[in-house]
Amino acid sequence: MKFAWIDLRTVPEAHWTAVIDAAVHSRIGVVTDDPSLLDDLPPTVTRVLLVDGPVDSPHLVTVAVHDQDQLDRLSSGSAFVTVRDDRTLKLACAAAERLDHTVVAFTDPTKIPLEIVIAAADGAPGKLVTVVADLVEAAIVLEVLEHGSDGVLMAPRDATDVFKLARLLEVTSPPLTLTTLTVEALAHNGLGDRVCVDTASHFREDEGILVGSFSSGFILCCSETHPLPYMPTRPFRVNAGALHSYVLGPANRTNYLSELRSGSKVLAVDADGRTRELTVGRAKLESRPMLTITARSPENVVVDLMVQDDWHVRVLAPGGKVRNVTELQPGDELLGYIASEQRHVGLPIGEFCKES
Repeated sequence: MKFAWIDLRTVPEAHWTAVIDAAVHSRIGVVTDDPSLLDDLPPTVTRVLLVDGPVDSPHLVTVAVHDQDQLDRLSSGSAFVTVRDDRTLKLACAAAERLDHTVVAFTDPTKIPLEIVIAAADGAPGKLVTVVADLVEAAIVLEVLEHGSDGVLMAPRDATDVFKLARLLEVTSPPLTLTTLTVEALAHNGLGDRVCVDTASHFREDEGILVGSFSSGFILCCSETHPLPYMPTRPFRVNAGALHSYVLGPANRTNYLSELRSGSKVLAVDADGRTRELTVGRAKLESRPMLTITARSPENVVVDLMVQDDWHVRVLAPGGKVRNVTELQPGDELLGYIASEQRHVGLPIGEFCKES
């Protein structure tokens, strides 16, 4: 679980009460060099005392470390390291490998030193906390190298920043429960406009995006990560379907494929239902012959998807097996997702709606 601490040291005293109350409400840790500000905080909040040398305290003592000798004197606990050159970068890596908590501040804007510390800490039992300037940097730091820093330390301007930081930590991509669909019919439809979704990230071999003609059900469309004759792989692309189709995105929201633009978000889904948010680099619409796949779920929900009628367009079957759409037959099994809600402007809503 990702976490956050707030740094009270630069917060104006007039805002202390509101900021601390917001941190307690959000269960965000509090960092200060004044132990009296920590003494009355509840145990649900991590209380971090930042000092220049080891002291006895009931709080999480975090010692500012400047050289290897200081680090060697810390057999456990927490350290604060400011990385400004190669020597201090090595010091931060050594701390992250051995201590319970390592707080790291970087003087340069590049994220390469952070990537090096994250790599050094990989597999270590401790937690890495990165100092960030604002909420935008916090969002970036929490995802660096896909793993990201375990936590962030930010000095809020006021209580509103604390609540925004808490919401940032809540942004996750929960897994989906996929179902096995059985193909019932295939129909050649003639020309239509289909959309290729090109993302700014590589898909894995068993990943794709969920697309469907009806908001009640989706088929897992395969990315172009697998070799094809006559053309190179494009592991960032999904040949997704006709422009009217729904595509499932983050926060259980859908978009029409025709709505996707550079910067839009889609949900990558693997054969086990694990998900992650991806950014669209572009959406490419072209006129092509179309094929409609009609399948049914064990719950008797009909799922319909119109795709380009070509051998190189593929969907995923149970176990991550890749199936070319032009070779599908009635009775074949595909992976899909059944939605429990209808949609209004892409948002789930509990109302009666019939699509056909």
